Amino acid sequence: MADDATVGGFAERLGAALQEAGDGAATLAFDAGDEHLNPAGTLHGGVVATLVDTVMGQAVRTTIGDGEVPATSQLTVTYLRPGRPGRLDVRGRVRTRGEHLTICEADVEQDGKAVAHAVATFALLDR
Repeated sequence: MADDATVGGFAERLGAALQEAGDGAATLAFDAGDEHLNPAGTLHGGVVATLVDTVMGQAVRTTIGDGEVPATSQLTVTYLRPGRPGRLDVRGRVRTRGEHLTICEADVEQDGKAVAHAVATFALLDR
């Protein structure tokens, strides 16, 4: 259940903002600045990994009950082009919801172009 208007934790400290979450999907907005770049001057891969992990976790939260917590058990990020300073749009969705595992996908775009695609498995843990 997405009852928070923020993403919280590390992703929020980076500057990620939850735009919307519901029905197994979520979107984040992120404004990449110079502090998010690697020595090559492009968006650090760890920032992208954090964004996709966060948006997929938010998507999973819209499908679970109060007694469950999603925990990332596998994350694969495919980097399609370097990101740069500016706005990124991050979309995540639940693909398959099982009893104990949930599979998700996410996409990162900048200026209408794909930056990354990710797939993750989330374990559903009891609180």
